[in-house]
Amino acid sequence: QVQLQESGPGLVKPSQTLSLTCTVSGGSITTSAYYWSWIRQPPGKGLEWMGAIAYDGSTYYNPSLKSHTSISRDTSKNQFSLQLSSVTPEDTAVYYCARGTVVAGTRRDEYDYWGQGTQVTVSS
Repeated sequence: QVQLQESGPGLVKPSQTLSLTCTVSGGSITTSAYYWSWIRQPPGKGLEWMGAIAYDGSTYYNPSLKSHTSISRDTSKNQFSLQLSSVTPEDTAVYYCARGTVVAGTRRDEYDYWGQGTQVTVSS
C-alpha cells in the first residue's frame, strides 16, 4: 500500500516562497513508470495540476505556473518537494501530492494514490 504525506507550513506571507514536501512510503519514487504530482484546489474551485517529477527525475510543469514553480526530489528519503515562489493570496489552497501514470491529469481518477492534503494560506 503506497502512502503519501504532505508536510510544510500552513501559513505563508505574500511574496515569500512556499515549500512543501511529500514523503512516500510503501513504494519507491524511482519505480517505472510513475509520475509524482503536485495538485492544488483553491477554495470553491476545481483541481489544478501544478507539476510533476517522473520516476527518472524528469520534471513537468503547468505552463501557467512554470515561471515560479520548482519540483525536486530526494531519492535517499523517498521524498519529492514543491517550491512556489512569490506567492499571493490567490495561491491559498489545499495542496496535494499524488501518484499517477499520466502527466498533467486534472481528474481524481487519473491518480491511484493521494496524500490527505495540506491547507496553505497566503496572508500577511
